[in-house]
Amino acid sequence: MKKFIIPFLAILLGTTSCEKYLDINQDPNAPSEENVTPELIFPTAEMNLASSYGNFLRIIGGYYSQHYSHDFGTSNYLDYSKFMMSATRSSGTYSQLNSRVLKNLETIREKTTESEDWGTYLAATTLRAFVYQALVDAYGEVPYSEALDIGNTSPKFDEGSVIYAGILAELNDALSKVTESSPVVENFLFSSNDASEWIPFANALKFRILMRMSKVQDVKADLDQLVAANNFPTEDIAWDGIWEDVTGKANPFYQEEFASYFGSTQINVIGNIALIGTLSDTEDGRLGAFFEKNANGNYSGGVSGTNFSTSTTYRSGYFSRPVASYDMPVYLITVAETEFFLAEYHARYGSSAEAEAHYKAAIDASFATAGVEGAEEVYTIHYPWDQDNYEKVIGIQKWIALSGVNNFEAWCELRRLKYPAFGSVTGEEIYDEGNDDFQPTLYVPTTLYTPILFNTQLGAGKVLQRLRYAESSTSRNSNAPETKPDSEPVFWAK
Repeated sequence: MKKFIIPFLAILLGTTSCEKYLDINQDPNAPSEENVTPELIFPTAEMNLASSYGNFLRIIGGYYSQHYSHDFGTSNYLDYSKFMMSATRSSGTYSQLNSRVLKNLETIREKTTESEDWGTYLAATTLRAFVYQALVDAYGEVPYSEALDIGNTSPKFDEGSVIYAGILAELNDALSKVTESSPVVENFLFSSNDASEWIPFANALKFRILMRMSKVQDVKADLDQLVAANNFPTEDIAWDGIWEDVTGKANPFYQEEFASYFGSTQINVIGNIALIGTLSDTEDGRLGAFFEKNANGNYSGGVSGTNFSTSTTYRSGYFSRPVASYDMPVYLITVAETEFFLAEYHARYGSSAEAEAHYKAAIDASFATAGVEGAEEVYTIHYPWDQDNYEKVIGIQKWIALSGVNNFEAWCELRRLKYPAFGSVTGEEIYDEGNDDFQPTLYVPTTLYTPILFNTQLGAGKVLQRLRYAESSTSRNSNAPETKPDSEPVFWAK
């Protein structure tokens, strides 16, 4: 959502609202406790969340969903391409989410409880729940009930189901305290300074959490209540309109992978044949919105599990890169995602007609976010509604819709819905079929494939189910559990 310059914070911090992104690595808790106010630290928490969720989690989600592959001759993310994650690779992001996001949000919650500033309390609680949802979805189990206590160096790891129940209770409590007119501290996410936009955001987040739980727990009554109230966002929830084409102020993913702000011109992320082949098969208009053409003017994707470094056949210019710009939004929840959840809800508990209407609305919303036309052709010709196979059609279309906006959530839904499924053709077979412009024909649209080199602990024909516990969370924690296998699903995917 569009966010304009905030004059008050600009004066307060001696900078513009966008320039606050320069300060995301400073510790806002350094000043004396009485000088730390929600106005000071809320933007810091936001931008640290944006930089983690919109960069690291986006990248790994793209690789694990086979939206992305690895470019010729580079090795930075080759382990992701193989469906792997070490205990050290995610440690920085894990620490940032805990110390620079959750800790600051908890400080805000404490201060707003004292002042009964319930609008800001809801905003902080919503982002806190958002972070814990992402941590559970990534790791399965993390410290929650004993977390954020500086005096406790060995907090216990709570089960994911316990954390989900906890953040749902926190959201319900915060929502019970506010009205739409409740003031909210100025922030990057919404231009209104009240709870009118935070309430639908919190509801959409509850809906996501409940739908994740719904296949392993009976949460129908809670879902019924949310759907009946129908108070969900009518626009995508995103940090939008706040980024600049300047070092430290650009979209985090763009700054990491596309900009030369820090003198690097290395290309790591390219499109994957799985996604590009699927979109090309139906000439889906979102292909051009999500990916650039290659050097030969075609759309072409790489293969997971290799960086082509020893090949004399393939070249970097063969492959399409994701569309990215310095001012691209960092999406948290889209209208399309909520509509897909509504389609699934009605397919399971309601009528096929209602489910189909929301399925079509989801694809319409995805095309609207991409800024292209052609949604009707998708759901009337190529992927019509199929009540008997609703998880398949929803899973495939959600995988496509999220590929250009929120790859981490695509990885989550891929694990939950089990679609797209793995086909019979392997990555090695696709790779061996290469030609002058790498346009393989063996790939079967809407399927995944085993990477050329793959995670042997995981095995062939399987997507990574969880990240290994971050080293920063276990190295000095005597209560840290043993690492679970990469193939062990998080609680809602079992």
